[in-house]
Amino acid sequence: MSERVIRRVIVHGRVQGVGYRDWTRHVARARGIEGWVRNRNDGSVEAVFAGTGAGVSDMIGACRKGPPSAVVTDIEEHDAVVSDLDLRRGTERFSVIATV
Repeated sequence: MSERVIRRVIVHGRVQGVGYRDWTRHVARARGIEGWVRNRNDGSVEAVFAGTGAGVSDMIGACRKGPPSAVVTDIEEHDAVVSDLDLRRGTERFSVIATV
């Protein structure tokens, strides 16, 4: 059985106003990834992904491209912890949450 991995990413570029959060939620749910995504006031998008190492790595790889209208210039990757998942709404496995 694969070890569970939790990563926080900050996506930079033209990633707001292009459907990036909804695209991320759709792709994460389709891949069985848990977590959340939100816009940040600085124009970036932040997300936390939890799942198998390969699943999280593939999800981050997909985020490097994003939806068709996005232009991703950089992705910062950071370790995260289980409590970072607490920002999800209710019992959702993956949520779009409020901007910070």
